[in-house]
Amino acid sequence: MKPEKIGRVFGTGLRVAGRMVGQRLAATAQSAAAPQAQPVADTAVRVQASAKAARQTTVKVGGGVARGLGGFLRPFRRVGGILWLEVTGVFFLLPVIVFAPNLWRMRASWAHGPDHRSFLVTALVVVVFLYLGVTSFWRARRR
Repeated sequence: MKPEKIGRVFGTGLRVAGRMVGQRLAATAQSAAAPQAQPVADTAVRVQASAKAARQTTVKVGGGVARGLGGFLRPFRRVGGILWLEVTGVFFLLPVIVFAPNLWRMRASWAHGPDHRSFLVTALVVVVFLYLGVTSFWRARRR
């Protein structure tokens, strides 16, 4: 989102909020100046109508601010996603670094040795985490 558009969104929000405050102040001044001979039911209807209008205005202003903030944070979301993938890639490669020396030590038992099961489990762990780490960095580079 362009900086000019963000400024317009915030400026529009401030103008709407200023109008709302001005209307409320004018309504308060009118109610203080007017005699209190109005029926209570009529006042309740006016209060409900003004509350409904205030809610609608608040929803519109909130939506505009949310869109403006979303546009401002969009580049950071992309960079944050890339950074997240790279950090998870590093953490996925840590078990590979830990288990690879064990795999190398047990390489003679790969077929029928005493550490056959341990070798297969270690090989599986190394292959899975190597795949996850490499694909995490690959995804980060594609973004």
